[in-house]
Amino acid sequence: MHYQNERTSGCRISDAWTYRGLKTVILENDLIRVTVLADKGADVYEFIHKPTDTDFMWRSPWGVRDPRKFIPTTGWPEGIWQDVYEGGWQTLAPTGGSPMNYAGAEIGQHAEATTMPWDVQILEDTPETVSARFWVRTYRTPFYIEKTLTIHTGEAVLHVEESIVNEAEESADAVWGQHIALGAPFLSDSCRLDIPGADYWVPGEGEETTRRLKSGQSGSWPAAIGSDGSQVDLHTIPAKSARVQDYMSFMDLTEGWYAVTNPDRGVGFAFQFPAETYTHLWYWQVFGGGSGYPWYNRTYNVGLEPFTSLPNGMARPGTDEPTSIKLAAGERRTISMKAIAYVPPNDFQGVKRIGDSGGVEFEAV
Repeated sequence: MHYQNERTSGCRISDAWTYRGLKTVILENDLIRVTVLADKGADVYEFIHKPTDTDFMWRSPWGVRDPRKFIPTTGWPEGIWQDVYEGGWQTLAPTGGSPMNYAGAEIGQHAEATTMPWDVQILEDTPETVSARFWVRTYRTPFYIEKTLTIHTGEAVLHVEESIVNEAEESADAVWGQHIALGAPFLSDSCRLDIPGADYWVPGEGEETTRRLKSGQSGSWPAAIGSDGSQVDLHTIPAKSARVQDYMSFMDLTEGWYAVTNPDRGVGFAFQFPAETYTHLWYWQVFGGGSGYPWYNRTYNVGLEPFTSLPNGMARPGTDEPTSIKLAAGERRTISMKAIAYVPPNDFQGVKRIGDSGGVEFEAV
């Protein structure tokens, strides 16, 4: 529609916005506001909990850039992605990880869908419910990706339905996931991370001297070994002054959810996903560490990223079997997810689980 309702209460939606030259869609109700950069990967740029004025999404130091208005200094396949990485939340498919060769095509980091403009259509616009559909076709790979974002009145929940379709007339591999980065001021050393039971693997990331965890270890949530041999409780979030960074992957969660709670700020962020599809949860940790390009010790964020696979579809330790998924010719896969803002109780001890309807259950005192 050319003109939309201009409500000032209830659920609202509008695709009549641009931000720094990029087409932008805003969905909101009285509890949350979600801003989506349709022209840049349909990225969720903001996810704001209105009562506490908290944006959960991390912002990179350079923020949103209009790629039409600058020229990358080189054609570096990792750097081009970083040049336009504003933080926030991206859908990654059909590859995720470092630059790679895909069926004869050179693919840059975390490409392709995250650097492309997506089409958008408003599906519903009522005071009770707003909904928008976003879709894109990748250009070096044969995939169609679609997601529908929905908000209902009275809920601090973003409902997401997402599909990936192999439009080739042959089978094709894919790595598919949600690249979600949380940052300050929501993120602090007061935060607590909760997940259901899971095993993990720590391949290590960054300089050896600034890694948070001992590389090469495998174990079970929540106990790990620090790079100095100390015991680490993975519920904890280090301060920026720790100057560490790392990467690990949780595997085969008993249920598909995680929760990060900041009891000092009185708010939390949870994400619910289908554990039978997203069998890996990437945990990217940058706690003031990461010297040199691109962070220069100036960033503080975590990525908690549900995925079908390990980066680039690499095999799990001790096996030779790729973790990428294979879609038959014409095959479509569809999943449902929820991003949830919640208020913890005054006697907060932890999150016990996320219910099927998105309700947050807390640990008893």
